Amino acid sequence: LDKGYLPVSLMARSSRPIGGGVMGEAIISRLIARGHATPRSITVSDIDKGRLQRLQNEYNVQCLSGNSEVMEDKDLVVLSVKPQVFGAVSDGLRKSLQDEQLVLSIMAGIRMETLRQQLKHDSIVRVMPNTPAQIGEGMSVWAATHSVSDQQKELAQTMLSTLGKEIYVADEKYLDMATAVSGSGPAYIFLVIESMIDAGVHIGMSREMSTELVLQTVLGTARFTQASNRSVADLRNMVTSPGGTTAEGLSELEKSSLRASMDQAVIAAYRKAQSLGKE
Repeated sequence: LDKGYLPVSLMARSSRPIGGGVMGEAIISRLIARGHATPRSITVSDIDKGRLQRLQNEYNVQCLSGNSEVMEDKDLVVLSVKPQVFGAVSDGLRKSLQDEQLVLSIMAGIRMETLRQQLKHDSIVRVMPNTPAQIGEGMSVWAATHSVSDQQKELAQTMLSTLGKEIYVADEKYLDMATAVSGSGPAYIFLVIESMIDAGVHIGMSREMSTELVLQTVLGTARFTQASNRSVADLRNMVTSPGGTTAEGLSELEKSSLRASMDQAVIAAYRKAQSLGKE
């Protein structure tokens, strides 16, 4: 730590503001907003010069086009890149990394051993965050190699806590599971929200009214579930009166195999996360 701030270098190799690029920007935004880093302690590299200019204008961070220059005098190096392009950037990183630096990867599927071998570097943290991190409501699951010191773990935890909740796991296998549940999870919820809004419109509501009802219902239900000490099944039964409207709606969802479809979706995402590490 440098006077209480995190000297961070961040690689966001993305030609579009999606995926790794979005999460990289979330890290920048939250670190600055929470006071854990100053704009001048963060250096960013990206292949998209227009994106670099926007990040510089919006956050006043240092932006460079070369990865080797970005990593100079930094305690923490964040790899916010697509797993498919890791091979293309690993050579340059390998030549520039210093032994005392901590490398934190948010690439889905890329194992810590793969990172260690390709980068020839031992201090590795692997993280699976999710998109609500952009507003500080994310869920991050992370693991570390044995070479990561307690001080470096504290450094990683400090950064991840700015994104929302974080869970450390000793076994890396849980990272692929987290990818399927919390990493991909927002997309499942977005689909449910979209479907409920469309259904409200179908029965006669305006889209504006249906959207407001659905968003507050999802938000309130999640918060109520967190605040309650009862199981989700108990809470669902509490809302479901025998022979009532909710029971009728749930019956249709069960007929449509909602549970089985969600189960298969998570399994498919989990298998894909596993396969990414083998490609």
